[in-house]
Parts: sequence; structure tokens; C-alpha cells
Amino acid sequence: MRNIDDPNTGQPKGFRIGFNIFMMIVYIAVGILFFTGFFDIGNKTVSYIVGALLVVYGVWRGIRLFIAGNNK
Repeated sequence: MRNIDDPNTGQPKGFRIGFNIFMMIVYIAVGILFFTGFFDIGNKTVSYIVGALLVVYGVWRGIRLFIAGNNK
């Protein structure tokens, strides 16, 4: 019988993968909302920088998830 639990966290792998995909989408979506001006923080330059950082971090999470899935 296969062990579906992740030995590092004790959580099922499906939950971990689903949570990581969900968070990746959330980071990218909030970053896009910063670009579109949905969050009015008063300074467009800061809004664009925060949006870019969130999108880049969301993409980075996706890349790490993809690499981790292909190594097993």
C-alpha cells in the first residue's frame, strides 16, 4: 500500500498541491488587481511595484511546484 502522506508535513500530497495552486492563483490575481488600480493606495509607482512583485512571486510558486512535481 502506498503512503499518500508527505513525510515532511504529515499532510496528504493532494492537499498540499491544491493549496499551492490556490495560493499561486491568489498572488497573481491580487498582483493584477494592483496593476488595474483596484486597490487605491495613492501612488501608482508603488502600486505597480507591489503588483509586479506579487505576480512574480505567484509565478515563482508555480515554477517550484512544477519542478517539485517532476522530480518524483
